[in-house]
Amino acid sequence: MTGTPKALRLHIGIFGRTNTGKSSFVNLITGQSTSIVSPIAGTTTDVVRKSMELLPIGPVTFLDTAGINDDSGLGELRINRTHEALNSSDIAILLVEPGVWTKYEEGLVADAAKQKTPLILVINKTDLYVDSGVPSIGKDIDSTHTMHVSCISAEKNPAERELIMQEFKRIILTLCPDEFLDPPTILGDLLPSNVVCPHVVLIVPIDLQAPKGRIILPQVQSIRDALDFNAAVSVVKESEYPMFLKKLAVPPDLVVCDSQVANRMVADTPKDIPCTTFSILFSRYKGNITTLAEGAATIHRLKAGDKVLIAEACSHHPLEDDIGRVKIPTWLHEKTGLNLECTHAAGKDYPADLSVFSLIIHCGACTLTRRETLWRIEQARSTGIPITNYGIAISVLQGVAERTLSPFPEALDAYQFVKHDSERGATP
Repeated sequence: MTGTPKALRLHIGIFGRTNTGKSSFVNLITGQSTSIVSPIAGTTTDVVRKSMELLPIGPVTFLDTAGINDDSGLGELRINRTHEALNSSDIAILLVEPGVWTKYEEGLVADAAKQKTPLILVINKTDLYVDSGVPSIGKDIDSTHTMHVSCISAEKNPAERELIMQEFKRIILTLCPDEFLDPPTILGDLLPSNVVCPHVVLIVPIDLQAPKGRIILPQVQSIRDALDFNAAVSVVKESEYPMFLKKLAVPPDLVVCDSQVANRMVADTPKDIPCTTFSILFSRYKGNITTLAEGAATIHRLKAGDKVLIAEACSHHPLEDDIGRVKIPTWLHEKTGLNLECTHAAGKDYPADLSVFSLIIHCGACTLTRRETLWRIEQARSTGIPITNYGIAISVLQGVAERTLSPFPEALDAYQFVKHDSERGATP
């Protein structure tokens, strides 16, 4: 994170009148004493910058500003710096006190609207003004982007702080400009840069899961990504793959297969050829592959009677041999030897209470945006529930996860660390 260029960090400006709790809010979110806090108005005299990693968004910089109503001798200079900070902010946060809404707040809202800067309203000190009600926030602020907090109380209560953090991340993720959530490439960065026209082999089964006359979206997107990196692409069925390899004068630079044939692909692929699955590629493209790899490793510590949520982003008529409703539960039982309680959710029907589950196995999320997928992962993480996706889970269940995760060293390390802890009976 410290190496992330300033321009590539999401800048979040904190604004408000003097002594509304701007610095307390920054300290609450960062979990550090980043800004000096004092009951004396005007303590913050210049813009205080704090960079951190705010999961699941990534690197961010908070700008803690002087009061927009600073009437001290240097007030005009400070206010100018504050407005400069608004110009630099990708998202603005306006802190107010309950029942107080003045020309200063109106002016900040108008400036943010003029610059098309997304605005979050944070009503602070709610513990001190229980009966004051909520200020009129005006038509320019979406009520769904309003938070009610007590920074001082939350600093003393970890559970309350966690709830505030969850709501804060949800709103930030909603308002975050798309460019800060740009996914990595699907597979282009896995190809050798010193090879002219690298070769990718895609193993695509033609079975009940394959649409008639077409191939599924992740496979199409992988082909396009490879072409964008000037690679050659060969598409072959799993039954023809071994013979196809023998016909090649030069080994391929990467092999990608459907998750369901991962064990067969690994058995047929020489150890010096990198290989993975489409769903594992998309665990990185749509979400956080390291978190999902850690979640997959917890399969090794499931216990009899544990509840497992199998979540699909799209709604479809279940097939006779449906991967989510039939195959994964069967493979879980075969791998663990346990009777597990598998619950299924499809489409937008994502359970509000995830705490009852011991593990969440999510689909590849090809119909979800990266923003939606990251939020689902964050919901699980904040509840303390491991989450993985179909592809990584299937590789674990087929005993080939170390091989299919090998193109992603950080994710492989995370998987192996949690797996070894689980095998020793430790809680990761």
